[in-house]
Amino acid sequence: MSQTRFTRPPEAPFLGVGVGLRPVHYPEIFAREAEGKPLGVDWFEALSENYMVAGVRPRRVLREIRALAPVVLHGVSLNIGSTDALDLDYLTTLRQLADETSAIWVSDHLCWTGVAGRNIHDLLPLPYSEQALAHVVQRVQRVQEHLGRRIALENVSSYLSYHADAMPEWEFLASVAERADCGILLDVNNIFVSAHNHGFDADAYLAGIPPERVFQFHLAGHSEEPPLLIDTHDHPVRSEVWALFERAVRRFGPVSTLIEWDDHIPPYARLLEEAERAREILTRVLQPSTGEVSLGVAP
Repeated sequence: MSQTRFTRPPEAPFLGVGVGLRPVHYPEIFAREAEGKPLGVDWFEALSENYMVAGVRPRRVLREIRALAPVVLHGVSLNIGSTDALDLDYLTTLRQLADETSAIWVSDHLCWTGVAGRNIHDLLPLPYSEQALAHVVQRVQRVQEHLGRRIALENVSSYLSYHADAMPEWEFLASVAERADCGILLDVNNIFVSAHNHGFDADAYLAGIPPERVFQFHLAGHSEEPPLLIDTHDHPVRSEVWALFERAVRRFGPVSTLIEWDDHIPPYARLLEEAERAREILTRVLQPSTGEVSLGVAP
């Protein structure tokens, strides 16, 4: 798969390789900074809702982290696909957090998480229909207007499909991004998981995504519950996902890449091993062709 040439959107600079920011790793991160040791990564992704709570400590810690490295915000409560009204109080608080922390970008999931005021606490897929597409596009436009910035939407892993589906998932995702003028957070593991579960071609998915819309990659581990793969974020990245990631880098070029690990969280040093493997792939694929990609870690 040849590398596509395109202009990176200004809202999505190439940050290098990052990891998901988790409270269990705060002591190690700050100890490294105090001892003058490298952080081992270029940036962090913070879960928005963890810092949209009462009390001063979460925001203070995030500001301190932001002083060490760039931060992006990633949420799970936008509920962009629901028929419920958008939560304007949530959006106002999110905008305040993004402004306060100088977040490079803000992302959430292309899904629905509840209806009739009830939060199901799961990332549920949408029907890939023209009606759903028009509904989501209108809501994304309103969200971006309220936040004063473009957002990125992530493809979710899925374990069901709808009779109403009228297009493949990648066409739906690309159409949302084009019509709403938003970005895409391309989760490579989720593509692999859903390709297995639904029997589609993961490379066809990559080929159907417009490179100029991709703000970020996610990489994570998953579990097996035959016949399904489940996106659990509690294992190392599998070799097949690393291979798909390499093909994604060849197509999309230098895209900020993040390692997620949300359950059975390992020590920070183990997380850095996964980040270093992502860095090796980026370096090997990109530097021979560009000669200009900087993949150094944050001090």
